[in-house]
Order: sequence, then C-alpha cells, then structure tokens
Amino acid sequence: METTKKHKLIITLLSIVVPVVVAVLFGVKIDHTLPVFLPPIYAAINALTAAVLIFAFWTIKNGKKALHEKLMKTALSLSVVFLILYIAHHMTSESTHFGAEGYIKYVYYFILISHIVLSIVVIPLVLITFSRALLGDFKRHKKIARSVFPLWLYVAVSGVLVYIMIAPYY
Repeated sequence: METTKKHKLIITLLSIVVPVVVAVLFGVKIDHTLPVFLPPIYAAINALTAAVLIFAFWTIKNGKKALHEKLMKTALSLSVVFLILYIAHHMTSESTHFGAEGYIKYVYYFILISHIVLSIVVIPLVLITFSRALLGDFKRHKKIARSVFPLWLYVAVSGVLVYIMIAPYY
C-alpha cells in the first residue's frame, strides 16, 4: 500500500472511529471524581488552540514554514488533549443543562450545535490537510487549508463560547 493510500485509510478510520467512540463513551458513566474540574481546563485548551491557529496562519503568510509546521503540530496535539479531557469529564460527570431563557437560549444552542457538527466535519478535513503537508503536496495542502482554517478556528472559539455561556450552570 503506498503512502497516500495509507493516509486515506487512516483518515477515513479516524474520521469514523473518533465520533463513534465519543458518542459511545458519552453513555459510559464511571463512578469516580476527578481531582480537577475539567471544563475550564479544556476551554482554555480550546482558547490556546485558537491562538495557535491564528499565529500559525500569520507565520505561513510571512514565509516562516518551519515555525508554521511546529505550530500546526501543536494545534493538532492540543485538539487531541482537549478531546481526551472532554471525554474524561463526560464519563465522570453528569451533563450540565443550560438554564437561561429567552433568545440567549437559542443563541447558545445554535453555537453548541454548530460547534458539535463542525467538530465532527473538521476531523477528516484537518487530517487531509495535515497529511498533504506531510507528503509535501503543498499546492493541494494550501488549497484545502484555506477552507479548513476558518472551520477549525470556529470550532475552537465556539468551544470557548459554549463554556462561557454554560459556566454559571455548573
């Protein structure tokens, strides 16, 4: 199997397995109290991811390819850490319900639902973009990155907004 076929297989598997595993683990409850309250931590990771993505965008626009590569690897790593902590929190804690009424409730649910849907959609897009860079296919990498960057940034920023909006109800 050539490298690109391997990448396609890995991307396809991760794009299916990650959302399915997250959905399944949401139904698993562990009777264990974590030593820290995770939501502000993973919200901070989302904020840091957004900052790293913006800085990485700036670096590539200014021709700093090596720094851009390091920053994108950092953003990807932060996203993985976020996902692990997010799953850990939901396996050990009851879901918090948004308690506000009126239009803000609709704003919250719009942000939450778009965040969830785009976080699933962005998985294969980020992985395709990343693999094209790893393979040195920078023309195709750049083409898809223009669309993936704002989606990934939205997912990171909307995650912070969701936390800020629901924090009073924890």
